Amino acid sequence: MKRSPPDRKAQAKRAALNALKRARRAADKAGVALSEWEGEFLGSVSERVSTYGRAFADPEKGAPGAALSARQGVKLKEIVAKAKDEPRGQPKRRRFTRKPAAE
Repeated sequence: MKRSPPDRKAQAKRAALNALKRARRAADKAGVALSEWEGEFLGSVSERVSTYGRAFADPEKGAPGAALSARQGVKLKEIVAKAKDEPRGQPKRRRFTRKPAAE
């Protein structure tokens, strides 16, 4: 029996919807109150993904097969971090020391 190749757009759509559901569940389970904007963001993005298969119209804002734009992915990660009570913000960059120049 031959299997057809997987539909990448459908996979991206399912993954985005599951990530949005997990974020809301994590916030509810942790008892973290999402702001009005965050709740509206999760609802509107999930609605657009389920309707159109992706939540953004401009192809320059995200990867060709992605369901969420790059910025929407960042905001989703921030909401998940808030639900897990992890520090939000920019990750600290490592500072590398330079080797002394050869004499």
